[in-house]
Amino acid sequence: MLLAFIIVYLILTVLVGIWASRRVQTSGDFMLAGRSLPIAISSAALFATWFGSETVFGASSEFIQGGLYAVMEDPFGAALCLLLFGLFFARKLYHMNLLTLGDFFKVRYGKTTELIASLFLAIPYVGYIAAQLVAMGLVLTAVTDLVLWQGIVISAVVVTVYTYIGGMWAISITDFIQSVIIILGMVILAVILTGKAGGLDNILHEVPAETFRFLPAWDLREIVTYLAAWSVLGLGSIPSQDVFQRSMSAGSARTAELSCYYAAFLYLTIAMFPIFIGLCTKHLYPEMIAGDPQMALPNMVLAHTALPVQILFFGSLLSAIMSTASSAILAPASIFSENLVKPLTRHRYNDKQFLLLTRLSVLVFAGVATAMACMRSNIYELVGESSILSLVSLFAPLTLGIYWKRSSSTGALLAMALGMATWIIAELYETEWPSLVPATLVSLVAMVTGSLVWPQQQQTEVKAL
Repeated sequence: MLLAFIIVYLILTVLVGIWASRRVQTSGDFMLAGRSLPIAISSAALFATWFGSETVFGASSEFIQGGLYAVMEDPFGAALCLLLFGLFFARKLYHMNLLTLGDFFKVRYGKTTELIASLFLAIPYVGYIAAQLVAMGLVLTAVTDLVLWQGIVISAVVVTVYTYIGGMWAISITDFIQSVIIILGMVILAVILTGKAGGLDNILHEVPAETFRFLPAWDLREIVTYLAAWSVLGLGSIPSQDVFQRSMSAGSARTAELSCYYAAFLYLTIAMFPIFIGLCTKHLYPEMIAGDPQMALPNMVLAHTALPVQILFFGSLLSAIMSTASSAILAPASIFSENLVKPLTRHRYNDKQFLLLTRLSVLVFAGVATAMACMRSNIYELVGESSILSLVSLFAPLTLGIYWKRSSSTGALLAMALGMATWIIAELYETEWPSLVPATLVSLVAMVTGSLVWPQQQQTEVKAL
């Protein structure tokens, strides 16, 4: 019966995508929903983008093993990203009327920087998409006799179909529906498990005080590691196409800004529920934690709850994963077609041809990510790695490009190249400090030094509007 509900839900999602595709007439409709989303749908889209597999599977299992201190990266860092994007980036970027984040680098620094930045923007998404497909595959294997790779392939087909057909319109409308399902499912399951445990006090009574430690010890290395954990998503996801794409799809600059704030609050609130549910699972059914921690929650729901609860949980779980996966597929596809294929081929595409090119790019990234998902299965690591790459290469050029008028293309190129090289070297030599720390610092220094030594011949300043 549960499997039947899941199949129906997946079919309905595809049908919503087909219905939404009627609004797609141009490439702007496909990529940015015609820049017309109201505040409710825009906020829900941003929230649903973040509330994915790493929140339900990754963060809950990390919390079970390491406590609150182990989940600084997500959800706390993720909420910080949305807050900072709303405060410092959304309004300025919206007024530039860009199609992709790669367009910012073209306008601000020139075509060469656009190409390099677009590579750094697009490539990390492969790991991020793979993480969502792994999670959806895990869900399908939990309720069927499928092996993981089969679940991954089926998941990829479903998500790719409605993303290919409806683009941002399909994603935004399904995100709104999925956000409602996510919130209902998480809240109801948390209430039921609290009741089974005999109340909140019984759950918290057995939890060691160290589990809720939020701040680092007074030790330099631990403080740096702590700040690095906040920065992975908190800063690393600011130069990301999916956050940009959702914000720029809003109906106005004010809506783009406010939707970031609402989504940050909603995410930090609702993301606590999987963590709390993980705590309930550890209290009620400790044997569930002994196996794969990523599967503790779905296994617990299957073994110890009634069918209506299972339907709600897996409905919210699939909603979370599909909303994140769809936006993660569309984001690099947009970058690939607009900022890589189009300038490199030097072909003058009409809008209909460009729309087809973007849709074909959706298929390319979905295919590559599916292959990667079949080879790697740690969700939290896949997501973290994808954001680190953006942080060490793109954060400095984007931020200083907006707020420092002397930023130059040479500085941006040095920041991207040296930041990435430093991170790779630090990873290879396994330094005692988090690799992203020296890499981010090198990127920032390279950006400033390169801009001062080789100034831009023709300045393109981002004005405050």
